Formats: sequence, C-alpha cells, structure tokens
Amino acid sequence: MVEEEQEIRTSHSEGGESEGNDEKRKIRKNKLKKRLLNEASKADKRGVCYLSRIPPHMDHVKLRHILSQYGEIQRIYLAPEDPAAQVHRKRAGGFRGQVFSEGWVEFTKKTVAKRVANMLNGEQIGGRKRSSFYYDLWNIKYLSKFKWDDLTEEIAYKNAIREQKLALELSAAKRERDFYLSKVDKAQALSSIEERLKKEAKGPTGLGNKLRSPC
Repeated sequence: MVEEEQEIRTSHSEGGESEGNDEKRKIRKNKLKKRLLNEASKADKRGVCYLSRIPPHMDHVKLRHILSQYGEIQRIYLAPEDPAAQVHRKRAGGFRGQVFSEGWVEFTKKTVAKRVANMLNGEQIGGRKRSSFYYDLWNIKYLSKFKWDDLTEEIAYKNAIREQKLALELSAAKRERDFYLSKVDKAQALSSIEERLKKEAKGPTGLGNKLRSPC
C-alpha cells in the first residue's frame, strides 16, 4: 500500500515537471516570436543608401564617423574591389592599401536615409583638409523599398557566381595541364622509340664492319 502511494506521488511529480517544462518552452517561444516581430517592425522603418564609389583610404570606421552625424546608423557594408583591379592598381604605382568599390549604409529611419542622400549627393565630402578624400564628392543614392536582406541575398548570389566561375577556370586549367602532360609523355615516348631504332640500326652495321675488317 505504501509503495503504491509512493508510485502515485512520483507519477504526479513527474507529470507536474513535464507540464512545467512545456509551459517554460511556450514562454520562451512566445518571447522569441515577439522579438522577431519587433525586429521585423524595426527593419521596415529602416532605410538603405547606396554609395556607387568609395574614395581611397575610406573604410567602415571613417564612413560611419562621417555619416553618423546626420542620423543613427545600423549597418555598413563595403564591397572590396575586384582582385584583378587591385593587382593592376598596385603595379601602376597606385594606393597599395585596401580599396572598396561600392557600399551600402543602413540608417535606423527611412526619412533620415532619404534626407542624407538628397543632401549629400554630388557634394564635397570635406572634413579635415589634410584628409585624403577631402576634395572627393559623394555618390550616394537612397534605395526605395530596399531592405538589408536584399543585400545579403545579392552578396550570397554574387559569391556563388564567383565560386562557380573559379571552379570552371580551375577545371579548364586542369584540362589544359593534362593535355600538355599527355603531349609531353607522347613526345618522350616517340623520342625513346627513335633512339632505340637508331641504336638498332647502328648495331648490325657495326657488327658487319667488324666481320669485314682484315685480321
């Protein structure tokens, strides 16, 4: 009888723990859902500006420092220049540091992003006169209905295309190498055959000369 009561208490406690765990999971799930909805709501209010040119010596830190005085910035992405262009620039004696070809800046508010683009586009960057990009001009445009997720998808697509192109180039280089090696092997085989034929041709002639020579 005592053992049965203990088993009943144990089953009740286990059932209570299971219900408590389920309740905790539901609470965590609801919190996560609210946080995601909140993030989505904030993302809808954000605005993205596109910079078609990034001056030499400009980087994420300097760009954020300059543009943040006009409004709160969430994220910045600067695309590195093409490796081939980088090699050509360095060989020509140009700037040897990291250079970016284009960039995107996400402001917390769309209204701020629009105002910044309208106000700065075509204007001199300015700042300190000793700055290397003091006389450069802003090339900035507000991207209507553009979200940061669109940018990440575009970057992923470009990376996939680049990897595919690299794989094709490597495959073509491998085929060219294999073709060259096969030609080399054939040339070496033909050369060895010719050498052997020459030796065989000389062998009997030399023996005949020895037989005909006087004692």
